[in-house]
Amino acid sequence: MQKITPFLWFDDKAEEAMHFYVSIFKNSKIGTISRYGDAGPGPKGSAMSVTFELEGQPFMALNGGPYYKLSPAISLFVNCETQEEVDELWAKLTAGGKEDHCGWLVDKYGLSWQIIPRALGEMLSDPDPEKSQRTMKAMLQMGKIDIAALKRAYEGS
Repeated sequence: MQKITPFLWFDDKAEEAMHFYVSIFKNSKIGTISRYGDAGPGPKGSAMSVTFELEGQPFMALNGGPYYKLSPAISLFVNCETQEEVDELWAKLTAGGKEDHCGWLVDKYGLSWQIIPRALGEMLSDPDPEKSQRTMKAMLQMGKIDIAALKRAYEGS
């Protein structure tokens, strides 16, 4: 087991969320599912905790009840190579969820994601402050990131 693993708290949808996430990311797999027994506190036979991997990153999730809610204070950052990858992940993860600004979204389970093309980081870290600031200004106007629009802003065209 990896030394540090993200642990997600759900009210009662951990197993459903796991199946959803594994269906979206290509290099992913379901791990274990532990179920509640007679002792509860969840309904007997329902998932208590699940483990899974997304793109090789292990996760654990718990059906812990309504005590805690997911928040954008913790998000999953997805480093994308192409606009097609951004578009595909954005469409799948916003289905039933909501779009936010600057490449952020919240999926239907309340988990926040950042769907960010690698090119954005490169443009924002350019030593030329005019290029990086034009890129930042363009990004701040976006929901889903548009790489071509970022490049136009970066180049000043």
